[in-house]
Order: sequence, then C-alpha cells, then structure tokens
Amino acid sequence: MSDAPPLPLAAPRAALRPERTQARAGLLMFAPALVLMLALLILPVAVAATLSFTDYTLGRPDLHWIGLGNYAEILTRPSYRKMIGVTVLYVVLVVPASVFLGLGAALLIRALKIGQTFYKTVYFLPVMASLLAMAIVWEFALHPTLGLVNRTLALGCGTALELWPWFARGCAGGFPLWLGDRDHALATLAFIGIWQSFGFNMVLYLAGLTAVPRDLYAAAEIDGVRRATERFRLITWPLLAPTTVFVVTVTTIRAFQVFDTVEALTHGGPAKSTYVMIYAIYEKGIAQNLVGLGAAITVVFLGFVMLISAAQRRFVERKVQDR
Repeated sequence: MSDAPPLPLAAPRAALRPERTQARAGLLMFAPALVLMLALLILPVAVAATLSFTDYTLGRPDLHWIGLGNYAEILTRPSYRKMIGVTVLYVVLVVPASVFLGLGAALLIRALKIGQTFYKTVYFLPVMASLLAMAIVWEFALHPTLGLVNRTLALGCGTALELWPWFARGCAGGFPLWLGDRDHALATLAFIGIWQSFGFNMVLYLAGLTAVPRDLYAAAEIDGVRRATERFRLITWPLLAPTTVFVVTVTTIRAFQVFDTVEALTHGGPAKSTYVMIYAIYEKGIAQNLVGLGAAITVVFLGFVMLISAAQRRFVERKVQDR
C-alpha cells in the first residue's frame, strides 16, 4: 500500500470565493439606493438634457430637434445674459455675508454665560419660517409709503443724519422704492436672503465649535496666547476649516436656488434686475410652456452650479490642507 497522505476534500465553491460572495451581497444592498439615484437624479437630468435640444412644449404630440438653438438663444439674447449676471451677483452678495454673520453669531453665542438658547431660537426662526410667508411680511415692511422701513428712516430726517448724502436725498425726495427700483431691488432681495440663511450657518458653526478641544485654549494661554483675536486666528479658525468648506458649499447652492422671494416680491423685475435663473426656468418652462428652452436653462444652471461648487470646494479644501 502507498504511504502517500490522503488528498484534502474539495472546499465548497462559496468558501473558495468569499470575495465574490461579499461582492454580491454588497451589490444587493446597494441596488435599492442605485435604483433611486437613477430614477430621481440621473434620469430627470438626462431627460432635461435631451429636451434642451428640442422645441418641445406640453400638449403638442410631436417635437423637432433643433440642436444647439436653445443654447444659442441663451447666449445671444441680452435678457438671458443679464439673467446669468444677476444670479452670480446675488450669490456674491449673499454667500460671504451670511457665512461671516453665521460665524460671528456662533462665536458670540458660544461666549455667553446665560441666554444661549434664547439667541439660538431667535436667530434660527427665519430658517424655520416659510420663506414665502416671510416674503409677504417683507413686502409690507418695504412698502414705499406705509412700510415700517421707510417710516423708520423718515424719523431721522431733520437731525445730524442728514449729513449722509444718501440719507439727505431720501429725506428731500423720498426713500427708495426698495422692491420697485432697479438699483435697489436685487440688493433688497439679497438682504432678505442673508437674513433668512445666516441662522442656518450659525447652527452649523455652533456644531463645529463643539469639536474644538478646550485644552488647546488652555495650552495656548500657557504659551502666551491670551488675546481673543489671536486664539481665534491660531486655534478656532483653522479647526473650523472643514465646517467652513461645508457651510460655504451649502450656502452657495442655496443662494443659486433662490426663487420664493423673487416670485412673491418682484417677478424678476423691475427691468429684469432680479431675473435669476430659477425664476427664468419657471417662467419659460411652466408659465410660457417653452419646455425646450426651460430645459436648456436648467442644464446651464446645473452646469454652472457644479462648476462653481467644484472650484470652490477645491479651493477651500486646499486652504484646509495648507493649514
């Protein structure tokens, strides 16, 4: 008889390929999320991109392929070029102010010994309130003759405040029609946007401040860092950099999506001075039933937001890594 050792029994196929089994299980668990992403995100964008090359309107059974005609109209018509400029200007006005105000409010509330909950609630109320309802309140407050804003400004007439030329002109000829003046309408909407969004940024920064170890401040004080500005520059601000990346990105996207106040207060006017991209999508794609043109503006809007967000995220994250 042979003294050779017996051969081992063949292992099950599943035991021989554990990686394949795990991959199949992972795919099964990932499949529902993938289907939802395709149905809710990828497919609508693909449909909008396809319609942007047509002259499709709702209710008409046929459509004609017009290629880049809608995009050429967006780039050549002055109203659409102004639309892009107005949207970018609104974002430039809202994002820095709401981010810095949110950070300042978070730092002040964090430094309070009592009343933190009260101030958190007050500053966060505009975020919880319906912006459409608040827009109606702002419309009454900014009324040229009956509004609280102009009436309050008028109380300063006849005093030393008239030394300010703008204020003196307002006292002499009336204060601006905040929402009806093309020179002030966009700035007024930006002010409302800042008022509505900085409380949200405040909450995010408060969450970021809880992650800053208190021991670092004690160690810095031992090293001679005793001024509040130095502690903020050397400790707080660098450790808040990841929070700032998130806050700036979210605030930028939300600013690009402004619609409620434009629809409720100005309808894109006066003279297209508040004609932002989301309102243009609504006007062309829904109100005027120019679905193809509205889809083209949607694609431009999505591309614009993606480029700005990617560039901004790359720039801010590079600053974070440098620190």
